[in-house]
Amino acid sequence: MSKTSKPYLVVVGTDYSELAALALESACDLAADRAPAELHVVHVFSYFAGPEGTPGPEAYNLGEHAARLTAYVENALTRRQARGAAVPSRTVTHIRLNQPAQEVAQLAADLEADVVVVGTHGRQGFSRLLLGSVAETTARLAPCPVLVVRPKAAPEPLPRIEPPCPRCLEARKSSGGQELWCAQHKERHGQRHTVHQMDRVSSETNMPLVFQR
Repeated sequence: MSKTSKPYLVVVGTDYSELAALALESACDLAADRAPAELHVVHVFSYFAGPEGTPGPEAYNLGEHAARLTAYVENALTRRQARGAAVPSRTVTHIRLNQPAQEVAQLAADLEADVVVVGTHGRQGFSRLLLGSVAETTARLAPCPVLVVRPKAAPEPLPRIEPPCPRCLEARKSSGGQELWCAQHKERHGQRHTVHQMDRVSSETNMPLVFQR
């Protein structure tokens, strides 16, 4: 490698979870495929973890955090080598404080990284908002491409939309549309009142505006 050439830099965040281990594996694969390459592994923890926003006890143990991260990464690389997988030519560990997504993205900017790797549960709905927020925010903030890694799993089934109730259809037909629901579903959906506001008209259709409440 010449002095002017820049290695392919991969940044990966870890919180020591199974998802983080999966992300680290993917980051190692990327780095191994791009020689020369460097792998930068970062762990972020909250400095202000005490009462009323004061520094938590872990804030004063940066050396312990650094030692734990180094041992974690060394063990992961040793396991890769044991099964014959390639490892990056250079690996560096980083400890940062406060917001994980922001700090991972900032490290990528500081190093001029080529790619960031983060893990996510890949869930939907409310759980996705909680568990996928770090990956999503990192992808928005990072100045380089972000590879989001998630475990293989069967796709979540889509919600089933039931066909219309035959009794409701009959109620609408027999009432000329005045009744929307059958007796059973009227209790569930409640009575809706249609209001025709005749003093306002649509500029395109010249028809009365209809509101339902």
